[in-house]
Amino acid sequence: MHYETVIIGAGMSGLAAGIRLAYFGKRVCIVERHSAFGGLNSFYRLGGREFDVGLHAVTNFVGPEVRSAPLPRLLRQLRLSRDAFQLRPQRFSEIRFPGCRLRFSNDIGLLIGEVADRFPDQADGFRRLVAEIREYDDLQPDVTYRSAREVLGTYLSDPLLIEMLLCPLMYYGSAQEGDMDYTALATLFKAILCEGLARPRGGVRTLIRVLVKKYRECGGELRMKCGVQRLEVDGGGVSALVLSDGETITADAVLSSAGFTETMRLCSDAEAVLATGEAGRLSFVESISCLDTTPADLGLGAAVLFYNDAERFTYARPDGPVDVSSGVICCPNNFDDHEDLPEGLIRVTSLANPDYWDGLDEAAYRAAKQECYGRVLDRAARFVPEFRDHVVFKDIFTPRTIRHYTGHVNGAVYGAPAKVRSGRTRLKNLFICGTDQGFVGIIGAMLSGIAMANLHVLQGE
Repeated sequence: MHYETVIIGAGMSGLAAGIRLAYFGKRVCIVERHSAFGGLNSFYRLGGREFDVGLHAVTNFVGPEVRSAPLPRLLRQLRLSRDAFQLRPQRFSEIRFPGCRLRFSNDIGLLIGEVADRFPDQADGFRRLVAEIREYDDLQPDVTYRSAREVLGTYLSDPLLIEMLLCPLMYYGSAQEGDMDYTALATLFKAILCEGLARPRGGVRTLIRVLVKKYRECGGELRMKCGVQRLEVDGGGVSALVLSDGETITADAVLSSAGFTETMRLCSDAEAVLATGEAGRLSFVESISCLDTTPADLGLGAAVLFYNDAERFTYARPDGPVDVSSGVICCPNNFDDHEDLPEGLIRVTSLANPDYWDGLDEAAYRAAKQECYGRVLDRAARFVPEFRDHVVFKDIFTPRTIRHYTGHVNGAVYGAPAKVRSGRTRLKNLFICGTDQGFVGIIGAMLSGIAMANLHVLQGE
């Protein structure tokens, strides 16, 4: 079977790329090794409940009057109405460090005011930083690495404020330990702090269903439980794809959202296996607690709360199973119009060591998850009201879970530290989209798929 384009992975990036190509009449097929759509942003059922995976919030939320931001640009490219994603804005979110907190919302003016109140000598520098980031072109394909910490230091002199700003930005999209590329920081700063956060009514499955329906309406083919076993390399390109059931298909172009390292390891030639580059090291554990009340009734009003228990924020793979010193607390009930949620819900995400979790047998793994749940919530209780007496159901997933369902080496949620912003590989018809292409977040993932489909297939004819 021959296709004009085969896309590896039915996540946000792969589905968006597929829609874009199918809309223009391309014969396109998406192959997905699992039975669930969404990749890093999917959902699962347990205990009669449905839980989101990956989605804390959709970034880049703007009002209908805005035309030039990523969200409206995405909707135009996919020919979707604004109402399709059913996005409900946050009420507010917070960054909490010892003795200091900063609130932010979908109006950057709130954060500017918070910085002026708590760091008055930093107010002018922060305003200049916001203005510079708003004008910065973070979509340019070829950029030279610049340390985000160093750039922030040219605008701000207070170390605590710099750490507080880095905490949410790193947690929501940095694949690098300890620092991040300034371009990535600018992207995330705009997405989270300048534009804002929202949650789709019904959770991530709302987005997935919209994308899958649109893709099929455009004539795209979708093969689930059908992974890629091998990419046959010949003549400097991919000559064929061998699927997990042994079938061989061919394509003029292959777009992979599986990750750069993971894609190169599929190639049949030994050189590709050896030249994979550095794999990602950062992964997470996430606890999910269902409550018999709402977080707001307990005094927790933030939609998303980023916390750290020291003045210095450490963003790195921990030596032990989990780093409880920092984390992200998400309360889906604290977005507007949350009536689709039948009970209170709190999700706590912390940095984790994938090697530890992969080395456990099944009994030890189950016990470690329960111990981890307790440790994470013990530390989170320093920043939010104690809620464990109200828990009626709980679950926790780990880097081992992430690796199993995504195939990402080390369960690395944000992929490899070095991104392939052009999408090009050493093979002339194999291109990268999604996490390792460099765009971040759900909106960024979809824009990555669209951009790579436009650049390498539609414009490349």
